[in-house]
Amino acid sequence: MPATDPTDAVIVETGASPVGTVIWLHGLGADGHDFEPLVPELQLPEDLPLRFVFPHAPVRPVTINGGMRMRAWYDIRSFDAAGRADEAGVRESSAALDALVADEVAAGTPAERIVLAGFSQGGAVVLHNALRAIPRPGGLIALSTYLPLPGMLEAEVVNVPALGDRSLPIFMAHGTVDPVVPYDAGRQTADVLQSLGFAVDWHEYPMAHGVCPQEIADIRRWLLSVYAPGDAS
Repeated sequence: MPATDPTDAVIVETGASPVGTVIWLHGLGADGHDFEPLVPELQLPEDLPLRFVFPHAPVRPVTINGGMRMRAWYDIRSFDAAGRADEAGVRESSAALDALVADEVAAGTPAERIVLAGFSQGGAVVLHNALRAIPRPGGLIALSTYLPLPGMLEAEVVNVPALGDRSLPIFMAHGTVDPVVPYDAGRQTADVLQSLGFAVDWHEYPMAHGVCPQEIADIRRWLLSVYAPGDAS
């Protein structure tokens, strides 16, 4: 069973008859409402109506928080790179994301018009999913996050001929003084993706674990470049 009910999500449409969908996963302990206020801040043009889907992670115990139950896409057993993401939880949440994408495709939005976005834990899930997705989504936004299950990358991505396409647009951003997910974890993730042949649009900001106005402006420009090439400004 997927980690979350695909129908249990916050939906925001910026206009009638959306021409694309952005599925956005929140971070640890938050919920689908966390990034809902960001949509009007993006100030998207009226002639580019988009559908934003903000799903809620399931409630589960989280080891690093003393086993407290909270919304989480996977358990975090320790702060070191090896224990930061539990494999079963990552794969379960990736399957839930597959279900959300399938719903959008069934409703008439092709995969190449679907952008996967995520912050922190949510960003780790979308990274895991998008790098393995066939067909590829239209783009990937990974904010203040890291690559989960890096030891699986060669077998599940690099050595899979069907995943040889490296044209996936990727936007990554991180705070230089992030105390939750260290800046180096994000930068190293971008370096790994670039070494594999992906073109990463990397941004860094003098902030902690969050989102800042300049980042929102940069995301807006990136979304326009994906959905309306030539109009990004």
